[in-house]
Amino acid sequence: MGPTIYKTDNFRVTAVEHPLVTRKDGGHIEIAPIVRLNDRTLLSPKLAIEQMRLTMLIGEAMTLGLNNRGIDVGRINYQDNGNWGVFKPEGPFLHVHLYGRAKSATIQKYGEACQFPFRDTGFYDDFEPLNAGDITEIQKQIDILLKTDRYLLANWNL
Repeated sequence: MGPTIYKTDNFRVTAVEHPLVTRKDGGHIEIAPIVRLNDRTLLSPKLAIEQMRLTMLIGEAMTLGLNNRGIDVGRINYQDNGNWGVFKPEGPFLHVHLYGRAKSATIQKYGEACQFPFRDTGFYDDFEPLNAGDITEIQKQIDILLKTDRYLLANWNL
């Protein structure tokens, strides 16, 4: 698990330590419930709403923050995979990946599907995670967005 970007009572948002999209290609953030669940079908309605709100909030903050840091993120891909977890004794667990998609990306190219070969292929070995400055800027954008009507908890019945 990488550095925490944001946390609620129910979810943790982290910058992925060994990302599947390198920083300059748009970066990689993960949102996961604090209580381990196998998949989204086990979320209560309230947690499902909170997860959706967080994906929107963090995706918007990631886009704004990384653009402010000189990474030209044009969109975010949101994915709930869990494929590699099927090979682990504890099995897969619910987590949503936010993959930034930079227009100037050189590896995970903008407009193309991301490539996700197994880790042992070496494909990701030189991928750079988000750095402390990126995280601070994303946190700044989260704080700003949380003050808008769009993300007020009352507007989400949370």
